[in-house]
Amino acid sequence: MKLLTGLLVCSLVLGVSSDGWLTFIPEAAQGTWDMLRAYRDMREANYIGADKYFHARGNYDATQRGPGGAWAAKVIR
Repeated sequence: MKLLTGLLVCSLVLGVSSDGWLTFIPEAAQGTWDMLRAYRDMREANYIGADKYFHARGNYDATQRGPGGAWAAKVIR
């Protein structure tokens, strides 16, 4: 658990752009929400073989948020 927490913190620190924490954290939260929304849509569709589409859509939506969203998409995958 400590290793996971350490990796998460290091990943967060290295992922912060010059804009700083004030924009990175909300972007990461919104990116996480985009990934969750795509996952829920995938579960609702319940169609075999459609998971690649929903994963790609979630990653795309999250990365459009900015560096924080891109970080969230990379961590969640």
